[in-house]
Amino acid sequence: MTRIILNGCNGKMGQVITRLAADDDECEIVAGFDINDCLPNTYPVFTEPDQCDIEADVIIDFSHPSALDGLLKYAQKKKLPIVVATTGLSGEQKAELSEMSKSIAVFFSANMSVGINLLIELAKKATAVLGDMFDIEIVEQHHNQKLDAPSGTALAIADAIAETREQPSEYVYDRHSVRRKRSKKEIGLHAVRGGTIVGKHNVIFAGQDEIIEISHEAASKEVFAAGSVKAAKFMKGKTSGWYSMTELIGEFI
Repeated sequence: MTRIILNGCNGKMGQVITRLAADDDECEIVAGFDINDCLPNTYPVFTEPDQCDIEADVIIDFSHPSALDGLLKYAQKKKLPIVVATTGLSGEQKAELSEMSKSIAVFFSANMSVGINLLIELAKKATAVLGDMFDIEIVEQHHNQKLDAPSGTALAIADAIAETREQPSEYVYDRHSVRRKRSKKEIGLHAVRGGTIVGKHNVIFAGQDEIIEISHEAASKEVFAAGSVKAAKFMKGKTSGWYSMTELIGEFI
């Protein structure tokens, strides 16, 4: 049984994680942290980490970047592995996470969906096999309220592909501004915004007379919560170090 402390337990994603954990025989949420302690939960909720003296195996952070510093101090004090699922971290905070991984186990991923991370691994394998014989384009779709474009996940896919290729890569976001033929080193990134699309990513490998396409679509944000629970169970008992979905998925492929 993996005992979890959930930071941001009373937020939307926190409540989804609470429900998923309640239906999972392999884990249990034993405590929560949240500035809002008014919602009823089956576990105690603390407004400050230092108030908690409950034994646990791992922390899941699905809150706000402003809460990270205090949480990391608590995790280091208790020597607890931490799964950081909060988005929007600054470069300084990511550097702090990297430094903290020298003393505790830190799990971080730009996207907590197991499916999207499997897509990334498959895209890397396809890139290694196809080399420069195929042109690569990435198309991402999200809801009309999303501010950034392309998505962080699309960039993570592009980065993984670029690291796999032998030649340097050039990211191209806007083809209409330059009239020229496509070069072999390009990775095209395209963003679609509309309606309530949760998230869809397509990686297109276009070759001579054949096309290979790898696609992932999230039907709800629950996939991110499910990924964080899976990561928490994976991190139980882990020693200091930096972990990601690559290591988690690596157990199966």
